[in-house]
Amino acid sequence: MTIDRWIEPVLGLPRVVKRASVISLDAGLCVLAVWLALWLRTGEWIALSRFGAPAAFAAVLISFPVFTAFGLYRTVFRYLGWESVVAIVQAVFVYGVIYSAIFTAFAVPGIPRTIGIIQPILLLIGMVGARALILYLIGGRFRHRIFNAGAKNVLIYGAGSAGRQLALALAEAPGARVVGFVDDARDLHGSLIGRLPVFGPHQLAEAVQDMRVAEIYLAIPSARQSRRNEILTVIRSLNVGVRTLPGLLDIAMGKVTVNQLRPLDIEDLLGRDPVAPDVRLLERSIRDKVVLVTGAGGSIGSELCRQIVAMRPRLLILLELSEFALYSIHRELEALVRRDETGTELIPLISSVCDEERVRRVFAAWRPDTVYHAAAYKHVPLVEHNVLEGVRNNVIGTLVCAKAAREFRAGHFILISTDKAVRPTNVMGASKRLAEMVLQAMASEQPDTCFSMVRFGNVLGSSGSVVPLFRQQIAAGGPVTVTHAEVTRYFMTIPEAAQLVLQAGAMARGGDVFVLDMGQPVRIFDLAMRMIELSGLKPSTPQTSDGDIEIEITGLRPGEKLYEELLIGADPVTTGHPRIMMANESFLPAPVMAKRLADLAGAIAAQDVVAVRAKLVEMVSGYQAADHVVDCVAREEGRAKDEIRVDLKRALPGAF
Repeated sequence: MTIDRWIEPVLGLPRVVKRASVISLDAGLCVLAVWLALWLRTGEWIALSRFGAPAAFAAVLISFPVFTAFGLYRTVFRYLGWESVVAIVQAVFVYGVIYSAIFTAFAVPGIPRTIGIIQPILLLIGMVGARALILYLIGGRFRHRIFNAGAKNVLIYGAGSAGRQLALALAEAPGARVVGFVDDARDLHGSLIGRLPVFGPHQLAEAVQDMRVAEIYLAIPSARQSRRNEILTVIRSLNVGVRTLPGLLDIAMGKVTVNQLRPLDIEDLLGRDPVAPDVRLLERSIRDKVVLVTGAGGSIGSELCRQIVAMRPRLLILLELSEFALYSIHRELEALVRRDETGTELIPLISSVCDEERVRRVFAAWRPDTVYHAAAYKHVPLVEHNVLEGVRNNVIGTLVCAKAAREFRAGHFILISTDKAVRPTNVMGASKRLAEMVLQAMASEQPDTCFSMVRFGNVLGSSGSVVPLFRQQIAAGGPVTVTHAEVTRYFMTIPEAAQLVLQAGAMARGGDVFVLDMGQPVRIFDLAMRMIELSGLKPSTPQTSDGDIEIEITGLRPGEKLYEELLIGADPVTTGHPRIMMANESFLPAPVMAKRLADLAGAIAAQDVVAVRAKLVEMVSGYQAADHVVDCVAREEGRAKDEIRVDLKRALPGAF
């Protein structure tokens, strides 16, 4: 369209040309204001060449240095606001004082004295009016509506400073048109903010329908998680997409731009109001100490490293088997150390936790004060099909590291455990419970090292987590796969889990089994429904087959439980932290444990999968091998299922 062809070249001009154009505009307004002032004074249109030329020349000469000093030519027009108007008023006031002093106080022959007063007033009106017109054409909602005609309509939930800044940013962004605000504050309902209406929460459904809203942007960084959940519950039924702004810190840093809008993560749905960490607990085992993290490149291990660096240890040792994972976290931590000037020395080491000689050399060389043992194989179906490696890494690896910590007198050794260790139905859970029992047995001998373990459920976004999988499946158009309609899990964010691990480890006295408060369990089927609905789509289930994304029930995987638990026994013991509890759980005496661990290591060395499973059943209370074990062993050993079944029944009496 015509206006488009005119404005676009102007917006594309170099900054110097734009600035020169504004200076020329103001100079022209100075001359025009003199001419109009003469007309108002005399009642006649008088040519400036007759006797007004000195007044016009003086106006241009005075205005340029004054307006430059007030920064009027550094302002970007599309971001003009009240601050710019105030600057113009101040600049014209100073200009007017000088101009009136010349033409009113001292007088110039041939020029009426009142020109010194009338001209600055007219100039102020002209400058503000010209800038408002330009803003209306190129920087405001007028241009956005014309050139963004095919954009989707969006509502901003939150009419505070974050919401208003977001609306300004979206006025310059293609693809989205803000049509209104929604806010909880009743005094704003029915009002206008920048010509946009403000609705109450009770009007949300009607506004979405009437304005054909495609997405809702959450700009409520200070809202409590409980309130956010209430809002999201309402939005779920509206069949619109949801995006959100970052937290208060990013808002305070001035990062509210369209780029900071992100799709709603499941952390926003399942997160809880944070509990302020106890800094003394966080620093007790870390500050100015030598800290070792095994599995440093994993989901939990890497987050532990990030939070540990912030506590300023003297030395942080990163032990990791994956070269790429180690490279990635080491590079990230180096940047954090430089940025925050923590002075922490980073030691990246490639090693398996099962390599006893290598682990001993690491402990002997660096003598760590605190060890966080996060190295583990944790993906249930994979460990179920790779029994020997899973048990070797999760049990023998823990034993190797714990023995080295005891030998070289580390102050604390903290095992990262899992809720799947409670009454396990799979090798991964059984191996992690056995790793817990290893530390409990060692702690019973009262060594110099304080052994403890921290048990929690699923962490959002970790490797193997269901959340990234669902997100990918939704982006691909489905189906979203759920193993069983009743599968229920606990969830926690990775940063919260890591922070609580650090605090729990600092509270340990030896042999403690800490259990983190995971909040309320979540049904995975409901989780899939919420993620689909908050993507602006409708789920398709056996009950509602007309949706956009199908939810497909695939059946439980080998070793998978319907429900996870955090405690084997009952009555957990509270601690000084509201989200950390202690469990009272039995274990084998140290001599018995040592003998059975030797037998287990022998079975692993002999590559005897049946014997390894038999040892797990023998040592881990509550672990029962299921029928799927036959399939797993048959695939791993390449033998007939009937033959495997006979061997398993002989080795695991009562397990079938």
